[in-house]
Amino acid sequence: MKFVLLVKVSAYGAKKFRERGSRAKAMADSLGLKVLFMCYTQGEYDLVEGIEAPSAEAMLAHTTWYAKQGYGTMVTMPAHDVTVMRRADAIASRPPRQSRGRTIRRR
Repeated sequence: MKFVLLVKVSAYGAKKFRERGSRAKAMADSLGLKVLFMCYTQGEYDLVEGIEAPSAEAMLAHTTWYAKQGYGTMVTMPAHDVTVMRRADAIASRPPRQSRGRTIRRR
């Protein structure tokens, strides 16, 4: 699973710049996360990252850990490639199925 993270670094996280980076990488590695890209940004968010994770649970564990350390907060968004989008579009383009079950009558 791929994710895009929008990261806001706290004042504490900024003060712990070197520690934060090495500890976050160690935690990510232990959870099986692979950093695809990381860019420092200016504006509402301080970092944008692309992450490949073995599961949504692993990604959630990482973002929860990061916040618990006081380093800041993350907005985590699942990211899908064009193949997944095409499959989703095909499903969304189908007419809804008709119910074949019995109708339940209310008294």
